[in-house]
Amino acid sequence: MEDHPETKYSEAVPHPASWSQDRRLKFIDYRLRWEGRLNRTDLIEHFDISAPQATADLGKYTEAAPFNLAYDLKQKAFMRTEGYAPLYPRSSSRAYLNELLALVTDVIDSRTSFIGWHPEVGVAPIPSRQLDGRSLSLLVQAIRDKRMVALAYQGMKKPGPEARVLSPHALGYDGFRWHVRAYCHSSEKYKDFVIGRMTDVSLAGASEKGSGQDESWHRVLQLVIAPHPLLPAGAKRAIRLDYGMIDGILSLSCRHALLFYALRRLGLHREEGRSPEEQQIVLLNRDELAPFMQPGHA
Repeated sequence: MEDHPETKYSEAVPHPASWSQDRRLKFIDYRLRWEGRLNRTDLIEHFDISAPQATADLGKYTEAAPFNLAYDLKQKAFMRTEGYAPLYPRSSSRAYLNELLALVTDVIDSRTSFIGWHPEVGVAPIPSRQLDGRSLSLLVQAIRDKRMVALAYQGMKKPGPEARVLSPHALGYDGFRWHVRAYCHSSEKYKDFVIGRMTDVSLAGASEKGSGQDESWHRVLQLVIAPHPLLPAGAKRAIRLDYGMIDGILSLSCRHALLFYALRRLGLHREEGRSPEEQQIVLLNRDELAPFMQPGHA
């Protein structure tokens, strides 16, 4: 791998007395990593606990990781040390950035987030794909209870919605939209259906079509990607760093049913057409994947 491997976590994980203390210990670790400091007040206000409990939590954390923090009398706070090593995956850069995105896009409330102060964040706008909450809840119930659903579905090929009976067994996300993976009793095959295109969803009878017969859902393929060979050396190294490639390649596991969406999102669904600077990455095993590249959506 290139120069910045992801975090290696310390093995000195404290043993919490309860689930609630476990959350508070993870909060201490998180705040130390991403804000560089915390004090008892942070714990007291976030978790609504007593001062003695906050002191006990800080003591337990310090006992397990004494070199992660040091008390600064001037700042009246525990400060992250140079030798800090995170204890929990909850403190990973991926977790921080995902939580930061959820926070600034109002997906989560600030009271449920471990983030206190954060830098100003800009997010490139993407149209929000709408779906009906009632429809989603019925689909989730049908998957859990192994039932069919009846609905009207607006496809891309016909001017009006069509009545469908589906046996759903899973949800899928293509990076932009949520789908339900289901057996369609009209076309007699497993397909993906965009949830936002469904109306008049209702539960129907027991289903005999489960996930076990959906071969494309269970078949897992490997996408092997690498920097575009026509990029200059500096750009190739930048791509290797950006994707965390090992020996110049990255292998991604993908369900066959989601392959078309994965390739489209990576800009790899077409073999040619964009310059190396625009495309940046290439699919090394395209010939191997070619038989599986047909979309399976409705």
